[in-house]
Amino acid sequence: MNEHARFSGGRGPIDPFLDPLDAILADIAINCQLPPGLFAKATARYEAVRTYIERPGSPLAGKVICFYPQGSMAIDATISTRGTDNEYDLDIVAELDIPEWMPPNEALDLLEEALRGYPVEMVRQTRCITLRYADRMHLDITPSRRLATPKDRESVIFHAKKGEPTHKHRSVAMNAWAFAEWYRRQTPTEERFALALNKRLYAADGMDFAADADVHEVPEQTPLIIKSVTTVGLQLIKRLRNVLYTNASGRIPPSVMLSCHAGHAASPGMSLSAMVIRQARWTARAIDAAASRGHLLDVRNPEWHEDRFTDRWPENQAQQTEFARSLHDLANGLEAIKNGDVQLEDLQNWLRDYFGERVVTRSLDTFNERTGRAIRSRSQRYTPSGGLFVPAAPAIIGAASTISPVAARSHTNMGERR
Repeated sequence: MNEHARFSGGRGPIDPFLDPLDAILADIAINCQLPPGLFAKATARYEAVRTYIERPGSPLAGKVICFYPQGSMAIDATISTRGTDNEYDLDIVAELDIPEWMPPNEALDLLEEALRGYPVEMVRQTRCITLRYADRMHLDITPSRRLATPKDRESVIFHAKKGEPTHKHRSVAMNAWAFAEWYRRQTPTEERFALALNKRLYAADGMDFAADADVHEVPEQTPLIIKSVTTVGLQLIKRLRNVLYTNASGRIPPSVMLSCHAGHAASPGMSLSAMVIRQARWTARAIDAAASRGHLLDVRNPEWHEDRFTDRWPENQAQQTEFARSLHDLANGLEAIKNGDVQLEDLQNWLRDYFGERVVTRSLDTFNERTGRAIRSRSQRYTPSGGLFVPAAPAIIGAASTISPVAARSHTNMGERR
């Protein structure tokens, strides 16, 4: 949905997924992110909701200053909702022309009233209004009020939990627009990676990817949905988080915190597996550093320090320490695989533990099908050093493998060992 700067990462036919681990991780990301068909539908719904809120007779007619995506929707990092494989939350900010004195609950009331009658299920949340569609897509619409500050779109959003006394309601500093712009600057489009990944993404959705060898030749009707290895790494870290907290109640590590760390960790040209390791270590070490001082992790918007990404998580040391441990475990396992300490045939149980049963099963099936075709066709490809690669007998991951790699222990949903 957004234009990024471009980083070619070199030209030529070298496949960024020649390494089997990178290929499997790419397929896992593809199987848990917003498919191209739903990507287009999400864009249409975004426009339809904006039009409905601003319709004549709406209490917000003429009062919507700006309507823009935030969070994962703004940086093209949407993945399936926690505990699901085909349910997606998309976030939108509705910047409203409302008086400074308006209490938080009244700002949410106004947006709720403007959405009344929209033909989908509507749910009032603490900071937003959620629209739930029959195909399990959710749009979270957050009202905001822009502040009279020099920087563009420094705003407040409104925290008013249902049933809480009004003295606990508050305004919260936010500049999602500036953060998305910062993230895009940090993560330029990596052309070779983007072309290879999006071809796989469209194929998984049964669609043609109408592009030649150069990303610049991709037509508008075939957008690049994923543009950088950093963003795919972020999706995999978010997927791990979702699997760990599938059945947990309460707050979980926030996506925007993970996105911020991904932006700081961005390094164009890395392999996908190396980027996942880098992001996992980045967040885990930030938690370790805070915990060593007896503090809770405090992550701020790099574009506006008042915008605190960790205002509701972590709530205590145990929460953050457990998540850091799971991230270190992920990085340790991936490093062992990359170092050749684990056979491909031994991967599947470990991958399912971290990324979920159905998604990993589909991804391994895709990997095996692709590998089988390569064996049958003896198709020529390029190695990372530029030489020709002819697959003599690539490893196909079998369903009978039961060895757990790197002595990986099973996890509960909260990442605790048992």
